[in-house]
Amino acid sequence: MAATVLNKFRLLTAPVETICQRCVASMGSSAALPKFPTLKLDQLNAEISKANSENFSRHEEVFKSALAVAHAGGGAKAIERHTQRNKKMVVEDRVKALIDEDTPFLELSPLAGFMMEYGTVPRAGVITGIGSVCGKLCMVLANDGAFKGGTSYPITVRKQLRAQEIAQQNRIPCIYVVDSGGAFLPLQSDIFPDKNHGGRAFYNEAIMSAEQIPQVAVVCGSCTAGGAYVPTMAQETVIVHRTGSVFLGGPPLVKAALGEIISTEDLGGATVHCKVSGCTDYFAQDEKSAFETCRDIVSTLNVHHEDIKGRLPSRLPLYDPQDLPSLIPSNDQHQIDMFQVIARVVDASAFHEFKQMFGPSLITGFAHVDGYLVGIVGNQGEVTADAASKGAHFVTLCNERQIPLIFLQNTSPEIADKGNALQLKCQARMMAVVSCSTVPKITVVVGNAGGKAMSPNFVFSWPNAVRCAETPHTVMEAVEAGLRGSVEDEAKRESMIAKYKDRVAMETTAVFASSRVLDDGVILPQDTRDVVSQCLRIVTAYNHPAKPAYPVIRM
Repeated sequence: MAATVLNKFRLLTAPVETICQRCVASMGSSAALPKFPTLKLDQLNAEISKANSENFSRHEEVFKSALAVAHAGGGAKAIERHTQRNKKMVVEDRVKALIDEDTPFLELSPLAGFMMEYGTVPRAGVITGIGSVCGKLCMVLANDGAFKGGTSYPITVRKQLRAQEIAQQNRIPCIYVVDSGGAFLPLQSDIFPDKNHGGRAFYNEAIMSAEQIPQVAVVCGSCTAGGAYVPTMAQETVIVHRTGSVFLGGPPLVKAALGEIISTEDLGGATVHCKVSGCTDYFAQDEKSAFETCRDIVSTLNVHHEDIKGRLPSRLPLYDPQDLPSLIPSNDQHQIDMFQVIARVVDASAFHEFKQMFGPSLITGFAHVDGYLVGIVGNQGEVTADAASKGAHFVTLCNERQIPLIFLQNTSPEIADKGNALQLKCQARMMAVVSCSTVPKITVVVGNAGGKAMSPNFVFSWPNAVRCAETPHTVMEAVEAGLRGSVEDEAKRESMIAKYKDRVAMETTAVFASSRVLDDGVILPQDTRDVVSQCLRIVTAYNHPAKPAYPVIRM
């Protein structure tokens, strides 16, 4: 099988003239295509674009440095020990063995675990992502046995739960590639006890099985303690001879408790569980045949991609997506012209704007991305009362017509002036409508934004994104004002202010947010169209059961 590069997206590098020619060639019969207006934009200022690009390169460098740490895994020595002594495949090769050749794999939260309080855990010790297996989109959760034997940290649990949430929300079959030594016990108080801690993964597995969302497991290494429940709760499980094992307590615990010496294979190896206990269903001589068996299992799953009615032929944007980094201002105001972004994401740069003259600080309208009809909501300044009312109206329309929503987030600080009560009321109305929305929601944080409280199906961030309800400058103004009133010693006060500044600067970055799984990954601006396209394919892939008809608030 040819190697498939993880997290690799097709980049649109063709010059604008070539893109235009390709768009025209792909249109075919114009009668079948919508007559959405093409966005007419001013030519970019070369000097400003250059300054913006140079400033963005700093954010990109930080992102790529963190990504390199994630891809390094446990390091060369650990990988050598894992592959040579234990005769195992590395986690990336396991994923490649699963997914179809020459198909994309949308890796989720690759920066998870970066620079945590208890140290860096590359990729949080587990690769999660969505790829095509025998033509069926599947969520893959693969432990990295080369890092600390696949031990689970608190961030590992959080990443696994988010992957299961996405799978359940979009009804995607799950494949668990298990190679885990269980929980990292020194941090057990953050792993075991609460509702959304470690045990929740087993609950999710059971609930998804009950909802007829297939659960399949491949045991490639140790499944110790809590890790033993993943394969035994799966609907079908493959186990690898001599390297795969499943037990609550391993040979050292048996010796300590009973004084009995027993081998790993005799206690919980492939032969025992396939022939005696029946905990596993398929016996594999090696990992290669195990993944072939897993693919055979997936081919038998009675799940089929939905044929999207009305999906049009894909048309490339008229404006080059490679220009997107040059649109991000070099100052900290984050005032991004969202029309420039939309023109480089949607098909043929065609956009049917809704309520163009009303509430202009919030852009709403219809477009196509890779042929999928979508509703777009994008910030173009402060969300005023009019803008919020407009947003609520538009989201309601998309729900009534079952059109997926794409949010391009770049919130601006609110200005406290007259009419603030009305603004608050209208914003609350919009939040209620978005919260009760039953159509797929995909969020891309292009500038400043809060979090994922509205349960989007996917949320991604650009490297320059500031994950904060207010700008860091506004936060520091409030902190300094508070300290001036409570700390009299000037030297101590200045020292505290400096520490707060460093903390705010670190905790509001896109890399920090992504390392804590506050999004589903950091993406480069020029990859936005490709990522959104993959997400649209995922959210529309399977027939979803009817969702409850929540009351929708209209204007």
